[in-house]
Amino acid sequence: MYELLETIDLPEQLRTLDRKQLPQLAKELRAFLIESVSRTGGHLASNLGTVELSIALHYVFNTPDDRLVWDVGHQTYPHKILTGRREAMQSLRQFGGIAGFPRRDESVYDAFGAGHSSTSISAALGMAAAARHTGSSRRAVAIIGDGAMTAGMAFEALNNAGTMDANLLVVLNDNDMSISPNVGALNNYLAKLMSGRFYAAARKASEKMLSVAPPILELAKRAEEHMKGMVIPGTLFEEFGFNYIGPIDGHDLDVLVATLKNIKQLEGPQFLHVVTQKGKGFKLAEDDPCRYHGVVRFDPEDGVLDRKASGHPSYTEVFGDWLCDMAALDTRLVGITPAMREGSGMVRFSEDFPDRYFDVGIAEQHAVTFAAGMASEGLKPVVAIYSTFLQRAYDQLVHDVALQNLPVVFAIDRAGLVGADGPTHAGSFDYSFLRCIPNMVVMAPSDENECRQMLFTAFGLDQPSAVRYPRGIGRGTAVQAEMHALPIGKGVLCRRGEKVAILAFGSMLAPALKAAESLNASVADMRFVKPLDEDLIRELAQTHAVLVTVEENALMGGAGSAVAEFVNNAGLPVRMLHLGLPDSFIEHGDPALLLAQCGLDADGLLGSIRKILPD
Repeated sequence: MYELLETIDLPEQLRTLDRKQLPQLAKELRAFLIESVSRTGGHLASNLGTVELSIALHYVFNTPDDRLVWDVGHQTYPHKILTGRREAMQSLRQFGGIAGFPRRDESVYDAFGAGHSSTSISAALGMAAAARHTGSSRRAVAIIGDGAMTAGMAFEALNNAGTMDANLLVVLNDNDMSISPNVGALNNYLAKLMSGRFYAAARKASEKMLSVAPPILELAKRAEEHMKGMVIPGTLFEEFGFNYIGPIDGHDLDVLVATLKNIKQLEGPQFLHVVTQKGKGFKLAEDDPCRYHGVVRFDPEDGVLDRKASGHPSYTEVFGDWLCDMAALDTRLVGITPAMREGSGMVRFSEDFPDRYFDVGIAEQHAVTFAAGMASEGLKPVVAIYSTFLQRAYDQLVHDVALQNLPVVFAIDRAGLVGADGPTHAGSFDYSFLRCIPNMVVMAPSDENECRQMLFTAFGLDQPSAVRYPRGIGRGTAVQAEMHALPIGKGVLCRRGEKVAILAFGSMLAPALKAAESLNASVADMRFVKPLDEDLIRELAQTHAVLVTVEENALMGGAGSAVAEFVNNAGLPVRMLHLGLPDSFIEHGDPALLLAQCGLDADGLLGSIRKILPD
């Protein structure tokens, strides 16, 4: 079935093929990709769109000496298959297996790691500048797409590249999609230009003038359509100092290879506009690229089936339901997402409240300051964002929201370890980077109902607040329709025991309660990372020999550190043990396995606590 593909273990073998063999290779590669991802799960539609582009780039450029820098790393499976990892695809995104994104420590062909978007042009420009500095003739190629051109960082790099005269090639993989459909000015650039007054007036005048000669009028109309696609996009990038080529068919290998070979001979910054189809070659993914963006294991014949309901809503679903319920109660509520409508649970909100729903594109910095602007005018913005993506907007969080004490609610999804996506997407640091910011209230729900009540509590505050919750389902607690505000900075004692008191933050309450059964320990659901329940901590410190803090966050600067700071400042004579994520990036794998390896399951907590108890 893969007669040609199985002869390609490395790109140098690919480059020995006759160009006429490449379409067959593409056919086999696409079939292998569908079969492989159907067995492991992973990103599918985006990778089906880059099959021919991956082949052409490795066929023309002398990789790994020439650097390929992929943006939005979930479009790199064909690249991985062609660079010695075909057999390893069976371990994709599994513990001990290969990553779903480019990794420098995984292959010399992965020139730069990418989990977040819009970094490729900056990195490739740095490589091109380094090559010029060292006198190297190697080329640097940035492949950007899947919505990544909506982020400001991409344009910062373009602006810089045009003045440097470096041998940089930027390939825009234009599939008209990010994870959700693209939005924003760039996507509407042509429409705006073609609907301007000057253009409309000129068009009307020319039609009147040419109406006396119908054949010429028809020719002009055809020329107009050609110009829309071929000339006008280039003016934008040529203003940045690039030589613009395209758009070309990203699935036509003859055109791709010939164009790339020509570009390889050119000096200075080049921009190649390639049009591809997300999900190409798999009808189900072509028809519904959103659904086939990230998939679980599936039968290629039947397609992705709806996941069986567990009987309990996920945290994301709890947020989505709360958002709609709260919007119905308060017209000031507006919802904002940086291109993660589906992932953040905002689909129903976008449909029920379209005039209050704002997808700003892959632009986290803008999303936060945009929210601050709305809050300054009396609205109540809710920013739905993954923990890992909030890191990209830290300056805006500090200066534009917190410093001005604006009431923006941050609904922080994917907190803690996220499993198969690995360290680029893990939410390991938000306790640490949020609690040090003045004016912030930081909450961590231990179950689904607490999440709903915390979101309601946050919305009622007249200051910045964050509710951080994990991926997937929680303890299965029933979610109450009625909403009530929680007392700020107050935890709850869930179990009264002796000697040991476990202070659990967020998702760690469940394993803490289980471990406490064997220890006869007290357990507190702390609820708030900031402000802390100092009265509860004081009472537990005075009645127990050991305080144990447990969190699914980096230990350094996290919730445990906050407790230790208070205990030390209050002069409380109690022994302390802090348990959380270690000072290392946690690899991809099953979340339960990863938590166990970090000692954050019930057995791990029990073992760590017993080690410090006196005989």
